[in-house]
Amino acid sequence: MNLGHVRRLLTLRGDDLVALGRDADARRREQVGDDVTYVVNRNINFTNVCAKSCHFCAFARGRRSEQAYLLPEGEIVRRAVEAWELGASEVCLQAGLHPDVDGMDYVRLVELIRAAAPGLHLHAFSPAEVTWGAGRAGLSVVQLLTRLRDAGLGSVPGTSAEILDDGVRRELAPGRISTAQWVEVIRGAHDLGIPTTSTMMFGHLETPEHVAAHLLLLRDLQRETGGFTEFVPLAFVHAEAPLFARRPDVRPGAESDEIRAVYATARMVLGEHIPNLQVSWVKHGVDEARDLLDWGVNDLGGTLINESISTTAGAGHGQLVTPAALRGLIEDAGRVPVERTTLYERCHTVEHPLDACEDGDFGSYVTTARDYAWSAPRR
Repeated sequence: MNLGHVRRLLTLRGDDLVALGRDADARRREQVGDDVTYVVNRNINFTNVCAKSCHFCAFARGRRSEQAYLLPEGEIVRRAVEAWELGASEVCLQAGLHPDVDGMDYVRLVELIRAAAPGLHLHAFSPAEVTWGAGRAGLSVVQLLTRLRDAGLGSVPGTSAEILDDGVRRELAPGRISTAQWVEVIRGAHDLGIPTTSTMMFGHLETPEHVAAHLLLLRDLQRETGGFTEFVPLAFVHAEAPLFARRPDVRPGAESDEIRAVYATARMVLGEHIPNLQVSWVKHGVDEARDLLDWGVNDLGGTLINESISTTAGAGHGQLVTPAALRGLIEDAGRVPVERTTLYERCHTVEHPLDACEDGDFGSYVTTARDYAWSAPRR
């Protein structure tokens, strides 16, 4: 497929879109069958202090903010161990770009968690964090990735991709990493044997041409390295995003038909090379996530336990969906639920201690930001 072909798919509507959805669903069945996977995991957003001011982000705070926090190492490890005891196979560490945190601090966190919970897979540090951490530590990207891998890092989230077009990126997040820097981290990780996910944020300032080019870049990079485990389209959550408040030309997220077209097109463009297409229930809610299972999707992501970034942007779908709830949603859709690891190996767990938990049992962004014990140093 070329750019024009992909763009045309993204703009289909009406009966043509319905036909695309049928084709994507059939392609999904051919490529991965009727299984719908999910992972039992926990997010640990260990600081909201960030040196950048991305216009779409409602999570970050300046260091002097009363809501600024930086979790101590002991609390980060405690949350990881708690996740393991609740049946999680993965913790995801991502945070703001704290001026006092560098790449060697990331390495130490990996070492501490690995020592306390050796069985946990550590999915951690976005390309923006890797670039920031390497620079602060006086290391190259590859040097930091090597140290992280040797310390026990399992994979890298392919977030901070937004739209891989530098013109759009300057509007969304001036001063943040460029497309080339994002690719540098991803290619460097893959070359070192560290798998990554891939993502795209849509529904704001981008055009169908931008989305098409983004998908084709991921396709070509996967052909080169083979290191992507999944692709995750991320719908822009506008409600609390500064970008939406400041600019009248910013869309309030994508409409339903556009969302369906993005997922179906992603399956058609990437499915041969990145067979796992994930829908984010925290962005869309469980009802729309269930609907998108008919549009090429084969993965529902994770239980999350804690989710701060989308929630602060205005997503109202909670921070936790239990494994039992995910299984029920999948079965209601007429598909086969399969618990997986981060790297898409099958698990055979039927019940989890996490099934007895409820959303809110593990605190929230608001409680963390208000807890004096976690306050970030103010300078």
